Amino acid sequence: MAKEFNVPPVVFPSSTGGNTSTIGPNQTGTHQRRIPTFTPPFQPSNPNPTQHLPFMSFDVGSATASSSFSAPVFSTGNGYSTGMGGGPGSFEDELPLLEELGINTRQIWRKMRSILNPLKVNPNLHADADLSGPFLFLMAFGLFQLLAGKLHFGIILGWVVVAALFLYVVFNMLAGRDGNLDLYRCVSLVGYCMLPIVIFSALALFVPQGGVAVFILGAIFVIWATRVCTRLVVELASCGDEHRGLIAYACFLIYTLFSLLVIF
Repeated sequence: MAKEFNVPPVVFPSSTGGNTSTIGPNQTGTHQRRIPTFTPPFQPSNPNPTQHLPFMSFDVGSATASSSFSAPVFSTGNGYSTGMGGGPGSFEDELPLLEELGINTRQIWRKMRSILNPLKVNPNLHADADLSGPFLFLMAFGLFQLLAGKLHFGIILGWVVVAALFLYVVFNMLAGRDGNLDLYRCVSLVGYCMLPIVIFSALALFVPQGGVAVFILGAIFVIWATRVCTRLVVELASCGDEHRGLIAYACFLIYTLFSLLVIF
């Protein structure tokens, strides 16, 4: 005998208000279920939201046409009005980047040409000391040494500082209280007179190492650098003419030391 279960009646909401229809377990029939409608959230009440947002308006006809564009004008404190195109303080009046950094390429080239002619050195060009030219020469010297398989960048920079200190001490000890050669100018002169040694390091790449030719070239360029440096120190510093021989000996030791880096 099958066991009967009591099934509770199913209640469906009616589409005409709050009346409900009940279908029991023994009743049959069809009933259409009402599908609820939902409104999407965050729907604006105004169908045209761009009316309250004037910056989003794309009405081309309402925009005023302009045939010319003007650059923004900035006001300075001295009563001038400057723009992007010209006027006082514009970009055209700015100095080049190298001149703002204190690097004068024309002056470096003139000093370089005066050193290339050891018989006619112009000391007036070296009256204004700078370190941009010596830095370029030292980097070129280190690059040629690197091409020869020698990493000497740190040694070159350190030896130049020691050489400038050596020449500074020697000259001031010889000149006494009358000496006016400062350390900054001494570094500049030693660095600029490194140009013959730089040329020697470039030529040594094509000369067999350990031969007689490289020693002869080294002697020629050391004498060249010594003569130029001695002439500049004597002409630019006071009381230098009286001790020309000792100053030349100090310069000879300095540039001989750098030439040994190239030879060996």
